[in-house]
Amino acid sequence: QVHLEESGGGLVQAGGSLRLSCAASGGTFSRYTTAWFRQAPGKERELVARISWSLSIYYLDSVKGRFTISRDNAKNTLSLQMNSLKAEDTAVYYCAASKLIVPRERDFDSWGQGTQVTVSS
Repeated sequence: QVHLEESGGGLVQAGGSLRLSCAASGGTFSRYTTAWFRQAPGKERELVARISWSLSIYYLDSVKGRFTISRDNAKNTLSLQMNSLKAEDTAVYYCAASKLIVPRERDFDSWGQGTQVTVSS
Protein backbone atom coordinates (compact mmCIF):
# COMPACT_ATOMS: atom_id res chain seq x y z
CA GLN A 1 0.00 0.00 0.00
CA VAL A 2 0.96 3.61 -0.47
CA HIS A 3 0.12 6.53 1.82
CA LEU A 4 -2.00 9.24 0.16
CA GLU A 5 -2.79 12.77 1.29
CA GLU A 6 -5.10 15.18 -0.55
CA SER A 7 -5.03 18.95 -0.57
CA GLY A 8 -6.61 21.79 -2.50
CA GLY A 9 -10.28 21.55 -1.62
CA GLY A 10 -12.36 24.55 -0.64
CA LEU A 11 -15.32 26.76 -1.40
CA VAL A 12 -15.78 28.14 -4.90
CA GLN A 13 -18.59 29.77 -6.84
CA ALA A 14 -20.27 27.96 -9.68
CA GLY A 15 -18.24 28.36 -12.85
CA GLY A 16 -15.00 28.61 -10.92
CA SER A 17 -12.00 26.31 -10.74
CA LEU A 18 -10.11 24.29 -8.17
CA ARG A 19 -7.07 22.06 -8.38
CA LEU A 20 -6.81 19.05 -6.11
CA SER A 21 -3.49 17.41 -5.37
CA CYS A 22 -2.65 14.07 -3.84
CA ALA A 23 0.82 13.38 -2.45
CA ALA A 24 1.91 9.75 -2.31
CA SER A 25 4.56 8.19 -0.12
CA GLY A 26 5.72 4.79 0.99
CA GLY A 27 5.40 2.94 -2.29
CA THR A 28 6.44 2.86 -5.94
CA PHE A 29 3.91 5.40 -7.14
CA SER A 30 4.64 4.84 -10.84
CA ARG A 31 3.38 1.25 -10.60
CA TYR A 32 -0.06 2.19 -9.33
CA THR A 33 -3.27 3.04 -11.11
CA THR A 34 -4.58 6.14 -9.36
CA ALA A 35 -7.97 7.76 -9.24
CA TRP A 36 -10.21 10.43 -7.80
CA PHE A 37 -13.50 9.44 -6.21
CA ARG A 38 -16.13 11.65 -4.65
CA GLN A 39 -18.99 11.22 -2.25
CA ALA A 40 -21.79 13.74 -1.84
CA PRO A 41 -24.07 13.76 1.22
CA GLY A 42 -26.62 10.98 0.99
CA LYS A 43 -25.09 9.52 -2.15
CA GLU A 44 -22.81 6.62 -2.93
CA ARG A 45 -19.16 7.17 -3.65
CA GLU A 46 -18.45 7.42 -7.39
CA LEU A 47 -15.38 7.27 -9.57
CA VAL A 48 -14.64 10.68 -11.05
CA ALA A 49 -11.44 10.02 -13.00
CA ARG A 50 -8.78 7.35 -13.21
CA ILE A 51 -5.29 7.30 -14.70
CA SER A 52 -3.35 4.07 -14.93
CA TRP A 53 0.39 3.60 -14.71
CA SER A 54 0.28 3.32 -18.53
CA LEU A 55 -1.50 6.72 -18.65
CA SER A 56 -4.81 5.29 -19.80
CA ILE A 57 -7.51 7.71 -18.61
CA TYR A 58 -11.17 7.39 -17.72
CA TYR A 59 -13.63 10.15 -16.84
CA LEU A 60 -17.12 10.11 -15.41
CA ASP A 61 -19.42 11.37 -18.16
CA SER A 62 -20.62 14.34 -16.14
CA VAL A 63 -17.08 15.74 -15.73
CA LYS A 64 -15.76 15.15 -19.26
CA GLY A 65 -14.48 18.36 -20.77
CA ARG A 66 -14.38 20.08 -17.37
CA PHE A 67 -12.00 17.98 -15.25
CA THR A 68 -8.46 16.86 -16.10
CA ILE A 69 -6.58 14.17 -14.22
CA SER A 70 -2.80 14.04 -14.36
CA ARG A 71 0.10 12.49 -12.52
CA ASP A 72 3.76 13.29 -12.00
CA ASN A 73 5.60 10.09 -11.19
CA ALA A 74 8.85 11.96 -10.48
CA LYS A 75 7.09 13.95 -7.76
CA ASN A 76 4.76 11.15 -6.62
CA THR A 77 1.72 13.35 -7.09
CA LEU A 78 -1.73 13.00 -8.59
CA SER A 79 -3.77 16.04 -9.59
CA LEU A 80 -7.32 16.89 -10.61
CA GLN A 81 -7.92 20.20 -12.34
CA MET A 82 -11.59 21.07 -12.04
CA ASN A 83 -13.00 23.85 -14.23
CA SER A 84 -16.54 25.14 -14.81
CA LEU A 85 -17.56 23.75 -11.45
CA LYS A 86 -21.23 23.13 -10.76
CA ALA A 87 -23.17 22.84 -7.52
CA GLU A 88 -23.57 19.12 -8.19
CA ASP A 89 -19.79 18.73 -7.99
CA THR A 90 -20.01 19.43 -4.26
CA ALA A 91 -18.63 16.41 -2.42
CA VAL A 92 -15.73 15.04 -0.44
CA TYR A 93 -13.04 14.06 -2.95
CA TYR A 94 -10.72 11.14 -2.29
CA CYS A 95 -7.62 9.98 -4.10
CA ALA A 96 -7.01 6.26 -4.27
CA ALA A 97 -4.44 3.82 -5.64
CA SER A 98 -4.45 0.25 -6.87
CA LYS A 99 -1.85 -2.08 -8.32
CA LEU A 100 -4.35 -3.34 -10.91
CA ILE A 101 -4.43 -1.79 -14.39
CA VAL A 102 -8.22 -1.38 -14.54
CA PRO A 103 -9.36 -1.72 -10.95
CA ARG A 104 -12.90 -1.77 -9.70
CA GLU A 105 -13.65 0.38 -6.69
CA ARG A 106 -13.10 -2.53 -4.32
CA ASP A 107 -9.63 -3.09 -5.81
CA PHE A 108 -8.35 0.27 -4.57
CA ASP A 109 -6.53 -0.51 -1.34
CA SER A 110 -4.93 2.84 -0.62
CA TRP A 111 -7.10 5.87 0.17
CA GLY A 112 -6.53 9.43 1.25
CA GLN A 113 -8.51 11.07 4.04
CA GLY A 114 -10.57 13.19 1.65
CA THR A 115 -10.87 16.89 0.93
CA GLN A 116 -14.11 18.87 0.83
CA VAL A 117 -15.13 20.68 -2.34
CA THR A 118 -18.12 22.99 -2.03
CA VAL A 119 -19.54 24.79 -5.06
CA SER A 120 -21.99 27.56 -4.32
CA SER A 121 -24.67 28.34 -6.88
